[in-house]
Amino acid sequence: MTSSRPTWAEISLRALRKNFETIQQIVGGNASVCAVVKANAYGHGAVECARALGSAGAQWFGVTSTDEGLELREAGIAGRILLMTGFWRGDEPELIRARLTPAVWEGWHLEALQQAAKRGPDPVPVHLKVDTGMARLGVSMPELPNSLGRLRSASNLVLEGVFTHLASAETSGAADVSAQIKQFGQAIRLVEQGGFAPKYYHIANSAAIVTCPETWEIKRSQSNNLVRPGISLYGYSLPLGSPGGKEKRSATRAIEVEPVLSWKTRVISLRTVSTGQHVGYNGTYVAGRESRLAVLPVGYADGLNRMLSSRGRVIVRGKYAPIVGRVSMDITLVDVTDVPHTETGDEVLLIGASGDLSITAWEHAQIASTIPYEILCNVSSRVPRLYVD
Repeated sequence: MTSSRPTWAEISLRALRKNFETIQQIVGGNASVCAVVKANAYGHGAVECARALGSAGAQWFGVTSTDEGLELREAGIAGRILLMTGFWRGDEPELIRARLTPAVWEGWHLEALQQAAKRGPDPVPVHLKVDTGMARLGVSMPELPNSLGRLRSASNLVLEGVFTHLASAETSGAADVSAQIKQFGQAIRLVEQGGFAPKYYHIANSAAIVTCPETWEIKRSQSNNLVRPGISLYGYSLPLGSPGGKEKRSATRAIEVEPVLSWKTRVISLRTVSTGQHVGYNGTYVAGRESRLAVLPVGYADGLNRMLSSRGRVIVRGKYAPIVGRVSMDITLVDVTDVPHTETGDEVLLIGASGDLSITAWEHAQIASTIPYEILCNVSSRVPRLYVD
């Protein structure tokens, strides 16, 4: 069903493809790019983005779970799909049928897959996740030899890849990053000493592609490294800082990417309020002058962060206009007193660019004390996505 509310997000497939190509050019022949499209492609639309990325050359896609992988398969995405956070009990038959590639680290992962794979004609490729210090998911270093032994006994599984995840890749010179890279090197040695020759080793996310080129420039026989960019595909990156918190740009190459998502709405009503008028829920904003207010059909149910109340801004007719009063569930007010000739039906930019003006997910994130990942992922499903090329 098409939404009749004049609030929508435009997704530039051209920008998405260009961002992918930029990242592939940076890593060159050292690594393949696993395009991360988990969480509905960070709010951009997993199926449509995967199709566009595939047309740009992506052969691998990273998702969170079996259901996300199945969504891509059912939409006709033919590339390799990595379940980066593994699978849940009972998913094994479906993931094997759909040719999904699971991350594994728990003993029951191997046992369940081994049993399910017995009924199929081919061994199931898996990627072993190693916990090198983030302490979330993955087999610990002390337990790695035991896991390799189990894999050696699992005749219906093949160890195709080994990977880990960095906790602080955006922090230049962070001690924990160096320690994790060192641990990963030790893990690789244990894997190879155990008689395995995985085709893929991977460790680099968007930030590590910039700050830690050693994570994808490593040359090894029998390896064809992957990198796993996520947020950079969609046009954003975390600022690179030093461990002490001072801004310190990395000396390595920056990723020149452009935002893929623009978020738009329209003015649905206009009203004039007098000096001293309380505006919105709880009257938290008081007009300091006679003001012209525009009513926008967008609110926190659409993902517009409530922290933008009387702090954020929009773009109307090529000018910034401040948000006034509380962002409510469905409605937000902006002051267009200084935007002459504003009319009902005018297009309003919540995120995007107009001439020399722009509002990014970074701006929303800084006001809300969060990161652009959350801003993008929180654009809700009731906001239609319009794909433009």
